[in-house]
Amino acid sequence: MRWYGGRVSGRTPRLALLAALALLVLAAPAAAAPMVPWRLVDERPHDREAYTQGLVAHGDVLLESTGGYGASSVRRVDPATGRVLKRVALADRYFGEGLTVHGGRAVQLTWFEGRVLFWAPGTLAARGARAYAWEGWGLTTDGTSLIASDGTDTLRFLDPVTFAVRRTVAVRDGSIAVPFLNELEYRDGIVWANVYRSDRIALIDPASGRVRGWLDMARLRSRLDGQGEVLNGIARDPVTGHMAVTGKLWPRLFAIRLAGKVPA
Repeated sequence: MRWYGGRVSGRTPRLALLAALALLVLAAPAAAAPMVPWRLVDERPHDREAYTQGLVAHGDVLLESTGGYGASSVRRVDPATGRVLKRVALADRYFGEGLTVHGGRAVQLTWFEGRVLFWAPGTLAARGARAYAWEGWGLTTDGTSLIASDGTDTLRFLDPVTFAVRRTVAVRDGSIAVPFLNELEYRDGIVWANVYRSDRIALIDPASGRVRGWLDMARLRSRLDGQGEVLNGIARDPVTGHMAVTGKLWPRLFAIRLAGKVPA
């Protein structure tokens, strides 16, 4: 068992641990957010060596951030073929994380390094860097603010110029906190969020942090032939106009569309 932000001591009595688990189950809300049905529209190649950390559409291409010390990069990718059109390696000291485009710049987080990297989205020419005060995980934008995750249940809404915190929301499914928020995408008034180490995507109300619905993507694994790690990577699909999803070291990228309405 794993507790986020801490651990269960080896001295914890078994009965106390079982009681704590029972309380967690009993505390679950009677009406948690429902699963939202979805349909597979298309599937295409994806670089199986890409440890995907961030994905975002820019015009008719995808920009992708990959992680790993000594292996991190920012890329321009043909969404139809999966071909990497251009790749810029990050310095070995950086672990690439979330990626979005705002104000004419591609904005890329790093994990523990406390830096944000800026790129020209059309050419991937470097456009400087700045300090970042939190652990870097996911990043997206609603057009006004940058929206960032740090692996907890908190989303930060940041000024895109100064990176000052405008507000935060705690993400909840009913009364239950939803930690491990990872890669993010904002679309049509909803924040889509990968939940690390799961095959689920949370559909989050950005005003309140309430999970309005869930997407269970587990059935995509049958199409990976046992390859790949965790689901990670959500973007508008430039080819179909729907949504593209992939994962770390996944050899496939999938275009999906919702087959039901997201509950209000």
